[in-house]
Amino acid sequence: MNILVTGASSGFGKSICQRLVAEGHYVVGFARRAEKLEVLKEQLGELFTPIVCDVADFASIDKAFSEVPEGSIDVLVNNAGLALGLEGMQNLAVSDWTTMINTNINGLVYFTQKVLPTMIAQNSGLIINMGSIAGTYPYPGGNIYGATKAFVKQFSLNLRTDLLGTQVRVTNIEPGLCGDTEFSNVRFKGNDDKAAKVYENVKYIMPEDIASTVSFLVSQPTHVNYNRIEMMPVSQASAPLAVHRQK
Repeated sequence: MNILVTGASSGFGKSICQRLVAEGHYVVGFARRAEKLEVLKEQLGELFTPIVCDVADFASIDKAFSEVPEGSIDVLVNNAGLALGLEGMQNLAVSDWTTMINTNINGLVYFTQKVLPTMIAQNSGLIINMGSIAGTYPYPGGNIYGATKAFVKQFSLNLRTDLLGTQVRVTNIEPGLCGDTEFSNVRFKGNDDKAAKVYENVKYIMPEDIASTVSFLVSQPTHVNYNRIEMMPVSQASAPLAVHRQK
C-alpha cells in the first residue's frame, strides 16, 4: 500500500513508519525536521520518502503535496500533534493555544481534504486520525489540547458520515498515557525533569503499541470500519469526578 504519515520524524510517527515499511508498504513521511527525516530515510531505504512539511502551515502542506509521488493514496495517518503547557486557560499563552489549534485541528483537516479527492475517485482508502483520551476525559490544564482532540473525535465520526456510500474508511485512535516520545518534553518546553515525572514508576503505552494498532487497521478487510479505538496502559483508568469541598 501507499501510505502517508504526518509527524513522521519521532515518537508515534517514527514507529509507525518503521512498522509499515517492515511490512512492505511504501511510506511517505512528513515532518518539520529534515535532519531526523534523513536519518529515518537511511534506515528505511527505498520504501520511505521523506518530505519536509509544517502541518500548521497550509502553504507548507501545499508544497509538500506537490512532492508526493504520483499514484494511489491508500492510507493517510494524521499523526502530527502536540500539547503546550499545563496551565489553566486563564494563564495559557495565546501563542500556545493557537499553535495547538493550528496543528491538531487545522493541519489535520487540511491534510485530510488534500487526500479525499483521490480516495473518493478510486473508491478506496483509509484515514487514521490520532486522537487522545483527552478528547473524552478532562483533566486540569488539558483545556485547549483536550478540546482539539474532542474535535478530532467528532470530525472523524462526521467525516465517515460524509463518506457513506464510498469505500473510504475513517478511524480515530485515542491513546492514553504513552511514553518514549517527545510529547511531554514539548508540552513542558524542554524541561526534561518535569517531563520524566509524568512517566515515573508507570508501565505506559509505547510508540510500538500505537504502530501495532495502525498496522492492525491497515490489514483489516475493506468492508470493516473501526470508528474509534480507545487504548490505555493497564496502569491507567478514567478518574472519578472531582468534587471541591468548602472548608
